[in-house]
Amino acid sequence: MTTTRKAAPPPPPWVRPPRHEMRLDYQVLIHHSLSMPRSGKPLPSASLHIVLALLDGEAHGYALIGRVAELSDGAVRMGPGTLYGTLNRLVGDGLIEETTDRVDRDDSERRRYYQLTASGRAVAVDEVVRLQGLVHRIAVHLPGGATA
Repeated sequence: MTTTRKAAPPPPPWVRPPRHEMRLDYQVLIHHSLSMPRSGKPLPSASLHIVLALLDGEAHGYALIGRVAELSDGAVRMGPGTLYGTLNRLVGDGLIEETTDRVDRDDSERRRYYQLTASGRAVAVDEVVRLQGLVHRIAVHLPGGATA
């Protein structure tokens, strides 16, 4: 007589597998948290600079590099690797969208254009308000009680 074993049902999603069975998703580790809710967490520096640069409207990658440098008075110099990795992350998070195909462009033009989504604009404005509050709170502790 042969007995067939029934496979155990999969564990509920809140139960973690044993450590030796866990697999790491390196893309998520490298790109912070692609689909996690923001929950008031400040944007990473590169993301912050890009969303602030896009508050002016649609821009392509090279223009964003220049705009970030301009907004930071040259203090932030973003290379293409950081720029495009961050743009991909922001697109994945739904904060920006690629607009290249929406507008007729010269066929020889290979630039990709991006703009903020509604939630991206809200996040950018929230970041500005957060940073203004931070500067104000710090300024009151400066010698002479300087205000920002």
